[in-house]
Amino acid sequence: MKVSQEVKVGLLAIVSLMMLYFGFRFLKGSDFFSSTNKYKVIYDNIDGLVASNPVRINGLTVGQVKSVEILQNQQNKLLVTVELKKEIVVTQGSRAVLADDGLLGGKLIRLGINYGKPQLEDGGMLVAAKESGLSALIREKTLPVLNNVDSLTYQLNRVVAQFDQTGVVLNQTLRSANAAVGTLGLTVAENRAGLQATLANVNKLSASLIETEKQLKPILAKADTFADSLQGLQLKQTLASVNKTVDNLQHILADVNNGRGSLGKLTSDEALYTNVNKTTASLEKLLTDLRENPKRYVHFSLFGRKEKPAVTPEVSTTNTTSSVVPALVDSTRK
Repeated sequence: MKVSQEVKVGLLAIVSLMMLYFGFRFLKGSDFFSSTNKYKVIYDNIDGLVASNPVRINGLTVGQVKSVEILQNQQNKLLVTVELKKEIVVTQGSRAVLADDGLLGGKLIRLGINYGKPQLEDGGMLVAAKESGLSALIREKTLPVLNNVDSLTYQLNRVVAQFDQTGVVLNQTLRSANAAVGTLGLTVAENRAGLQATLANVNKLSASLIETEKQLKPILAKADTFADSLQGLQLKQTLASVNKTVDNLQHILADVNNGRGSLGKLTSDEALYTNVNKTTASLEKLLTDLRENPKRYVHFSLFGRKEKPAVTPEVSTTNTTSSVVPALVDSTRK
C-alpha cells in the first residue's frame, strides 16, 4: 500500500502538535506517567496565584495548582484546585497556606499535613490559610514610619508657619531699626559741631589729667616715704617704752625675790606675816565686841553722872593689839 506525501505531512504535523502540547505540559510540571489526586481550597484573596504554581511540603514540590475559579454566589471567593501526587497522603484538617515564592513576588501553596487524622478522600476540601508575605511585612513595618513621617511633616509645617510669622515680625523690627538708624544719623549730623567740641574738650581734659598724674606721682611717693618714716618712728618709741616697762618689772620682781621693800619683806619674812594675821584677828574681835556692846565704849548723859571705869574685853592679842585697844578706848571717851 502506497502512502501519499500529503498523508505523511499530515501525520508529521499531528505528531509535532502532540509533542508540542505534551512537552509544554511537561515543562509546566505535569507528569503523564503517574496518577494524581485533586483537592480543593477556598480563599478570600489569592494575591496573584495562578494555575501551575507549585504546591510544596517542607520545600519539596509535590504538586501544582490545577485551576482557579471565582465563586460569585459566595461573595466572589476563589476556588483553587490543587493536584498532588497520588503517593502523598493528605489527612483531614490539613492546611493549604498561601505564601510568597521568594523575592520575585511569585505565589505558592505550602501544604501542612495534620498528622494523626483520617485520610482525606480525592476531591476533599483543605483548610485555607495565608502567610504574611514580604510585601505585607514591608507594609506592616512601613505604616508606623509613614505615620511618624506624616506627624513630623505636620510639625514642620507648623514650625514653618511660625517662622513665617517670625519673618514678618523680623521685617518690621528691621524697618524700625532702619528708621532709628536714620534718625540717629540725622541727629549726629545736626549736632556734629557740638560733638566735635565736646570731643575736643574731652581730649584736653585727658591731657590735663595726664599732666596732673605726672605731678602727683612725686608727691604721692614722698607722702608714702613720710608715712613709712612715721610708722617706723612710732614703732621704735613703742618698743622702747615696752622694753623700759619690762626692765622695771624685772627690777621689782628681783627686789621682791630678794626681800627688799614692803612687798619683799611681806613675802619673805614669816614673822611679819604672822603678826599681821594676829593683828587682823584681834581687830576683828574688837570690832565685833564694839558692835555687840557699844555702851562699854560710848556714854551719853544729860545731867552728868559718875564715870565708871570701862571694862575692856579679854582678848588674847599680841603686843601690837594691846597698844591699839587703849588708844581706841581713849578716843571713845573723849
